Amino acid sequence: MVALAQSSAAGVLALLFDPEPLLKQYALKSLNSLVPQFWAEISEHIALIESLYESDELPQEAHDQAALLASKVYYYLGEYDEALSFALGAGSAFEADSRSPGAEEYVETVVSKAIDRYIKSRAAEQAGEGKIDSRLQGIIEGIFRRCIEDGEFRQAIGIALESRRLDVIKHIYEQTRDTSLLSYAMEAVLDTAFPLAYRDQVLKFLFPLFPAPNSASKSPHVYSLTRILVTLNSPDMTITFLNSLVPSQKLLAYQFAFDLVEGGGQDFLEAIRKDLPEGNEESKPVYDQLRKILLGQESIKLYLEFLKRNNKVDMLILKNTKDALEARSSIYHTALTLQNAFMHAGTTSDVFLRDNLEWLALANNWSKFSAAAAIGVIHKGHFQESMNILGPYLPAHGSGSSSGSTAYSEGGALYALGLVNAGCGSGQEVENYLRNLLKGATSEVVQHGAALGLGVAGMGGKSAEAYDDLKQTLFTDSAVAGEAAGYAMGLIMLGTADATSAEEMLTYARETQHEKIIRGLAVGLALIFYGRQEEADEMVKLLMAEKDPILRYGGVYTLALAYAGTANNAAIRQLLHVAVSDTSDDVRRAAVTSLAFLLFKNPAQVPRIVQLLSESYNPHVRCGATLALGIACAGTGLQDAVDILEPMTRDSVDFVRQGALISLGMILVEQSEASSPSLAPTRALYAKIVSDKHDDPMARFGAALGQGLIDAGGRNVTISLQSRAGSRNTSAIVGMVLFCQFWYWYPLAHCACLAFEPTGIIGLDENLKAPTFEFHSNAKPSLFAYPSPTKPPKKEAVAKVATAVLSTTAKQKAREKRKAAAEGETVASDEKKDGDVEMKGESSPRNEDVSPISGSLSNLAEGTSSPKPRKSEPSSEKLKNFSRVVSAQLAYVSFPSDSRYQPVRVVSTRPPPTASKPAKSPSAAALTAERYAGGGGILIMADTRPGEEVEYIEFETQAPPAAAGVAPAAQGPPPSAPGRHIALDESAPEADPPESFEYPFDHDT
Repeated sequence: MVALAQSSAAGVLALLFDPEPLLKQYALKSLNSLVPQFWAEISEHIALIESLYESDELPQEAHDQAALLASKVYYYLGEYDEALSFALGAGSAFEADSRSPGAEEYVETVVSKAIDRYIKSRAAEQAGEGKIDSRLQGIIEGIFRRCIEDGEFRQAIGIALESRRLDVIKHIYEQTRDTSLLSYAMEAVLDTAFPLAYRDQVLKFLFPLFPAPNSASKSPHVYSLTRILVTLNSPDMTITFLNSLVPSQKLLAYQFAFDLVEGGGQDFLEAIRKDLPEGNEESKPVYDQLRKILLGQESIKLYLEFLKRNNKVDMLILKNTKDALEARSSIYHTALTLQNAFMHAGTTSDVFLRDNLEWLALANNWSKFSAAAAIGVIHKGHFQESMNILGPYLPAHGSGSSSGSTAYSEGGALYALGLVNAGCGSGQEVENYLRNLLKGATSEVVQHGAALGLGVAGMGGKSAEAYDDLKQTLFTDSAVAGEAAGYAMGLIMLGTADATSAEEMLTYARETQHEKIIRGLAVGLALIFYGRQEEADEMVKLLMAEKDPILRYGGVYTLALAYAGTANNAAIRQLLHVAVSDTSDDVRRAAVTSLAFLLFKNPAQVPRIVQLLSESYNPHVRCGATLALGIACAGTGLQDAVDILEPMTRDSVDFVRQGALISLGMILVEQSEASSPSLAPTRALYAKIVSDKHDDPMARFGAALGQGLIDAGGRNVTISLQSRAGSRNTSAIVGMVLFCQFWYWYPLAHCACLAFEPTGIIGLDENLKAPTFEFHSNAKPSLFAYPSPTKPPKKEAVAKVATAVLSTTAKQKAREKRKAAAEGETVASDEKKDGDVEMKGESSPRNEDVSPISGSLSNLAEGTSSPKPRKSEPSSEKLKNFSRVVSAQLAYVSFPSDSRYQPVRVVSTRPPPTASKPAKSPSAAALTAERYAGGGGILIMADTRPGEEVEYIEFETQAPPAAAGVAPAAQGPPPSAPGRHIALDESAPEADPPESFEYPFDHDT
């Protein structure tokens, strides 16, 4: 017999009015199972249920059942806070109910509300504003207990971090001894919006929990330790840690020093160098080496050598662009200058400039400034010879009193000097030289170049003297010099959140009438608050409330830089709100672009967020979406981003197309044709747009820049806003912010080179020399190969067209011959002319193929050979020291166990891909595993056979002996200087100076 379904809870509810306590208890227990079906009917008696919960007549069990029943009713009514309050009163009944079937959704909701309330209560308790409900504490402890029992350690760590229960994290680690959980906690606190003070507290708590690293085990948590030290910016903690490694683990100490240089600021590294102990006889050489590494110049020299050795620039691409773009047009000249600078960045190769001196001579005014600055990008990192390389273009005898066309080349050379010395540590000599020129210059163009150079060279140095000199230049109220001074003041005071500097800059920005100065100061303010998170909120609020759209523009960048890399939800919401509501198109475009600086650690999320913005009716919003995709997904080859950008290259608005073309270059940098199906079509698109004389100048400019970015640094660099350890790459973020200002000022586009990250494996032994060795890349060579070089168009020989001879004509000639023979006349034989083909009367056999060349079947068979079988590609390859290894390739790299040299830390944090489930593409592998590409770069190698003879790699960029005399500074523009001054390589053949010519000013466009 089938049981009848219950249609009402009225009968059970009636028992609640019965005076007998046992019946009431039975009714409460029965109603708990009926709530999901009859909650609306039961809710009419909620007051009675609450009174039973508070009654003293019923036993404890009935109290708990009444509280649970009330909690469930409030849950179905949507009153979740009330539901939680009664669930806390239910005690053991709630815990028992959590295991019953059908109650999962209710329990999950109540638990999540309990966690939220617990987090708030913990924050209030720590602030001394209250005490936590013991019942709530019990529920949370139960949650922790269940998570640990079920092996859900990461979930427990997440709750512990939010509720500031660091003891739980320690308990979990002591139970599991899994360092990956500590690394997870570190990433969680760094990459989400925790307050700075709490973030530092967690990092200081986590650091001693990590086991001491050693080179034998190749501890994978080395990256986490580096990231903690760089983030905390604490010289004392870093020195204590390095001391623990010396001298027993000196190779690991060297490795940490190189890794710290990559992520640490100049002031942080300088403080470590000053406070490192001298050491005893045994340890003194080690500490001396550490000081040498921490200066930062060793890393720069090694990467310079790497880029010079592996330079694979396709000169034909540059030649084709040069032939296609009209050199007398300033925008096209600048486009080619930037393309050449990006493609040769850091390679010290100026072959293109040597071979095209006549093209260089066409540069005029600010194009000449950009052309001179480009030399700094090409020689970036060649700081030892910077004064010699740029000597011919720098102001004569250190004076800045130039005027006319010479001022542009001199200003550009001073900017170039800053770019060459960017990130070189305490470059006091260059900084002092630029400061003196800044003070002595009378030309605003020279001041502009000196200010930009000083800002880039002294980035993050916090030099009060340099700041004061820039301030004096700002107060002259020159639009050109003042704009550069605004940027440079922000660069010098990068990340200090200095209230005095910020107040001075904001006050002057409100007073001046020059838009250029206001923009320079607005971006400078953003740089001052870099990485300061909630400390910048007040300034952001102030700037966003300004009437002047340029200051609101600065407010957008201040917000983006303050929370850079944190993916802070509140900051993202604010930027999205500005992107659709601000009255200024510039501010809206900047707001969309700025999303990239918040989300670059999660590139896979960005296409989804900007998808709708990329379809906006406002072209400025669409343009911002292109740059957001380009910057956030740079170097990933992410197909989702390419799929959004590809249709935007056909947009009706020229600057949207420009943004899409530039961003495609950033995303596809260092991708191979095998890994990214979009690479070849994108390159073809660039060539088509550049060569189309009827296309928009801005689109052609974007295509030229895209060509430069996709082949940046001789095809050996990627664009990355985070270091290999996963910390923010400060110079790269700053470089990209300044690059975005090319919208207003083309010379700032050169700053993109600050974000170029060389991708290679550079192995050094304990003497910091590079031995020769080999390692394996366990992937098909084509997957990470250099793109194939462009082939020049073939010159096809013009084939003579065969003249057809009709059969009637042939018969006529035969009759004439017979007639002449009969008459006894000798007729000269009528030889066939070249190319004459007699047309046969016979038709070819039907249904058979005939060779179009010979017209015969036999010849066709002879000329066609069976296709040769394709040679199968090897599944791995051997690479040598100083080889290019792209980010996605690091997971495939291994060192043979019998190799003489072994790295002291793991090459990559990502596990090698399994053969059964290979990644779809290297970029997919890069995004599905760790969110940062840890590994590669400069590796300290342990020598397993120290007794054997060592063969070292001979460096090509060693400084040549000083010349007998330095050539006097050229007074003309860069192109008019003798050829040997363009490059440092004196052994190369000298280019002849261009012939004298008269510039046709009347025809200037």
